[in-house]
Amino acid sequence: MVPCAQQPPTAQLHSLGRHTCRGIILPPRLHRRRRRPDIAAAMASGNPNPVVLGCGGISVDYLATVASFPNPDDKIRSLELKVQGGGNTGNALTAAARLGLRPRIISKVANDAQGKNILSELQADGIDTTYMLVAENGNSPFTYIIVDEQTKTRTCIHTPGSPPLVPEELTKANLSAALDGADIVYFDVRLHDTALLVAEEASQRKIPILIDAERKREGLDELLNFASYVVCSAKFPQAWTGASSVSVALVSMLSRLPNIKFVIVTLGEKGCLMLERSADASEAGEIDADALFESLQKKVDQSSTMPKCIASKSNLRISADEVGSISGRLLLSTAEVIPPGELVDTTGAGDAFIGAVLYGLCTGMPPERMLPFAAKVAGCGCRGLGARSSLPHRADPCLAGY
Repeated sequence: MVPCAQQPPTAQLHSLGRHTCRGIILPPRLHRRRRRPDIAAAMASGNPNPVVLGCGGISVDYLATVASFPNPDDKIRSLELKVQGGGNTGNALTAAARLGLRPRIISKVANDAQGKNILSELQADGIDTTYMLVAENGNSPFTYIIVDEQTKTRTCIHTPGSPPLVPEELTKANLSAALDGADIVYFDVRLHDTALLVAEEASQRKIPILIDAERKREGLDELLNFASYVVCSAKFPQAWTGASSVSVALVSMLSRLPNIKFVIVTLGEKGCLMLERSADASEAGEIDADALFESLQKKVDQSSTMPKCIASKSNLRISADEVGSISGRLLLSTAEVIPPGELVDTTGAGDAFIGAVLYGLCTGMPPERMLPFAAKVAGCGCRGLGARSSLPHRADPCLAGY
């Protein structure tokens, strides 16, 4: 196994304009900017292409569309088959790259056909693969995905890569170079031992960190202690906190994790809910989290098909009997209502949403704008087979007005 960047961070091969890793051709390393202490400073510089570093899962996805999900011992034919890159981090960074960020990725593949395809696809979308590791033996990660045309659901069967990435394989020089100039770091909680090493260094450099809390995973609790922002799946907040409702669970998460600035829970076709921390609370007294959530739901325009955001007043004292209270505000964003004839596949919708949130953070979008924007990007992604087929570019007409 060898890293994909054996030269010192400043080395360049001017004669070829590229460097290689055991036969795999990688793009020239992107010019790095000096590290800035936070995203606000990055935006103040006026640089239109902030850098996001992602560490986590990648794979090859084998997507088979079927008329309906098979019963045990059935033999059925696929209606459509597509092979493309996948994995939470690979998908989220692809979304971010198409929107205009400059992503870098830390992960691992094998030196097999799948691994070469993974790398070439990431590179084609402008993702810097310099810090990828390539094992001479073993297998690259891959996933079988059954897309049910009738229910518009997908079932995933994942085979991890082997051998896995371990922290010792990420040299200090490569870790330092990967973080140099990064405006934000993203983790999907795969490769958790290596992710923790990256998170510790990013935290020391005061680089903001976004965690994808899809489900309980080994190493998640440790990583959450470094998080600046968290995006959760619908079931995670209550599963992690044991709270009686989603809104109470969000109060509990911000109470337990004092460094978090906001937590978002994605709710599928119901949109998403965000609890944002504030420094000071209003003197108007406390408001119950569940009651506040219900009041926002009543304000939703049921006739609108485009994502919209409804926000509570700022600096409220939001309470939950089970866990206490925090100062902040609650925001509810609807999802795009996609016509049945346009909805193809929900694979990677959450990853597309996170890629858009990364873009929103790096470009200074206020939450009221960022949440509908992320919902729209996710909706665009659901119009094609696989996680990446329909991910939009920033200039695409579907994102006009966002």
